[in-house]
Amino acid sequence: MRTLLEQPMRRSDFLKLGLAVAGAFFLCPYHRWEGTSLAEAAGDMGGRGGGTGETIKVYSVEKKEYLTVGKVVKTDTEWKKMLEFEQYVVTREKGTEEPYSGQYVDTREKGVYRCVCCGIDLFLSDTKYDSRTGWPSFYAPVAEENIRRVPDSAPPTSRPEVLCRRCDAHLGHVFPDGPKPTGLRYCINSAALVFIRMELK
Repeated sequence: MRTLLEQPMRRSDFLKLGLAVAGAFFLCPYHRWEGTSLAEAAGDMGGRGGGTGETIKVYSVEKKEYLTVGKVVKTDTEWKKMLEFEQYVVTREKGTEEPYSGQYVDTREKGVYRCVCCGIDLFLSDTKYDSRTGWPSFYAPVAEENIRRVPDSAPPTSRPEVLCRRCDAHLGHVFPDGPKPTGLRYCINSAALVFIRMELK
């Protein structure tokens, strides 16, 4: 008796396998934003619907200039299809990953951290530091226009919530105990980010 691997694959099975692999590649946020410029990401997201027609200006590290992009608004169902479970819980339900569990806690490579939901640039590796808290920490965002801070509904009230300005994804919180020059610590969930290796000049 031939084993399963020795049996010839039917054409229908081959097509199903190909579609499954392609679907997994497309749905993975890392692959979606890896090596993608902000302008391309803006066009990609804007073409999938869910926009409000509202536009904002955000800074692009790659282009070294401000770009006008559309706000991104999706239903919970659309976000769940697009994001992995932890990414959805953190960014859309304001969850917090366990300390020292995130993939970017110890990342030291040069590059840009982008929003896992919409692809805009959020933080630079040059502003990342070891806060010894268990979460990726930065002392400044790429630009103030790329994020927004809102009062947190849960105590302590001295830690404003940090959101992506384009898609309102929950990123983390900001604390007034960071290093110079800002004195701020942006405590950000790895699940809300995608790291793009890039030479910073």
